Amino acid sequence: MPAPATAPSPLAPPAPSPRSRRLALGVLATGMLMTVLDGSIVTVAMPAIQGDLGFTPAGLSWVVNAYLIAFGALLLLAGRLGDLIGRKRMFLAGTAVFTAASLMAGLATSPEVLIAARFLQGAGSAMASAVGLGILVTLFTEPRERAGAIGVFSFTGAAGASIGQVLGGVLTDALTWNWIFFINLPIGVAVLLVALPALPGDRGLGLKAGADTLGALLVTSGLMLGIYTVVKIETYGATSAHTLGFGALALVLLAAFLVRQATARNPLMPLRIFRSRSVLGANLVQMLMVAALFSFQILVALYMQNVLGYSAAETGLAMLPAAAVIGLVSLTVSARLNSRFGERKVLLTGLVLLVGVLGLLTRVPGQADRADYLTDLLPVMLLAAGFGLALPALTSLGMSGAKEADAGLASGLFNTTQQIGMALGIAVLSTLAASRTESLTAAGAPGPEALTGGYHLAFAVGAALILVALAVAVTVLRGSKSSPRPVTAEPRTPLAAR
Repeated sequence: MPAPATAPSPLAPPAPSPRSRRLALGVLATGMLMTVLDGSIVTVAMPAIQGDLGFTPAGLSWVVNAYLIAFGALLLLAGRLGDLIGRKRMFLAGTAVFTAASLMAGLATSPEVLIAARFLQGAGSAMASAVGLGILVTLFTEPRERAGAIGVFSFTGAAGASIGQVLGGVLTDALTWNWIFFINLPIGVAVLLVALPALPGDRGLGLKAGADTLGALLVTSGLMLGIYTVVKIETYGATSAHTLGFGALALVLLAAFLVRQATARNPLMPLRIFRSRSVLGANLVQMLMVAALFSFQILVALYMQNVLGYSAAETGLAMLPAAAVIGLVSLTVSARLNSRFGERKVLLTGLVLLVGVLGLLTRVPGQADRADYLTDLLPVMLLAAGFGLALPALTSLGMSGAKEADAGLASGLFNTTQQIGMALGIAVLSTLAASRTESLTAAGAPGPEALTGGYHLAFAVGAALILVALAVAVTVLRGSKSSPRPVTAEPRTPLAAR
């Protein structure tokens, strides 16, 4: 029996053709790749940047922190604003800001200018990334097609970090560090030119449907302060007055934001979104998983360089099998498995494989002459297929419980929990690794063995976090035999009445 007709929605443009949808997916994936690359490409160029611009050791960390704080703090706000003013407009504006900030970063001649440019890059990245998934799920409404599109999108994010490490080393060695930012210019311009005709237009609900200025100030300042506190734990310590004071203030601001959302007539983030077990569970699982996998993405690279003596380029190449297997799984089998068995079962399988990844890493040798890539590291890279299973399934679950009018908000929320998980992983696991290394060094252990002991602890804690994520997925996420009900357009009604 056909569904009853509904009034046109401002968020539902005419159905695009298959070709235009594929073109739009390519634009969204390329934009995602550009921002993910920028997050990892800069890490290998840090010594060159420090030497050229005269950064102090403490100041150098802000090349990363400025981006991370702006990106993580603005995702939720940008996602909701995308619902209100139009997700296409938000994506285009974010890409333009990111591209212009990349030019500013490449031309920087002082630490202050580069840090300001990195903050603007983070803001532009947040604007574009926050609405990417929202656009995707409204373009691909058929479950199998959506699963395939999310697989492409997830692969882009997962592979971008590994590609960035290789590309950053090559560009810095062959040219100068400036080119790690200049490379974004042709990509950004191409994305803008193709996105204008390729992405579907949407008017949005209008600012009157949710222009909660006070809520915006509370959530942005709370998230910014909270992420700043977390990334500085390694500097000040978890129990320092700095950490406890700023952390408490961030919690107060975020609590005030939730109170505001529960009482505001037109809330910026309608709390109804958390009534969905899929949305709530997927975001919790993602935060834990991303925090744990910091130890894989970053600490494995440090282990290769600091213990095994690999160069930056060799490290990137050694990690390429992980990117390849993640891409193979994400692009070829994840959609079929999600459609046949349901996202929950596929997610659980992926999480089990990731426990195996981190478990194997707790056994890597502490001396270069005892390590063998084929037996000690390649199996770990191949088991990273679990990420290719888990992330697309998790993304589908995280977006499936949101109404079409909240797709941008759900996308921003999903990306926000990812950034919070990353910040927690950086702060907690790196601090634990450093503390363990210091203890082993004080006890007389050789340098490489002391470093490896610290990495072993971080890997073990990461495995424990994945096990907690597995428990959350089992208890919170509902099982299903098929993909979730696709998002469909609905008549425009006041948000406060829903």
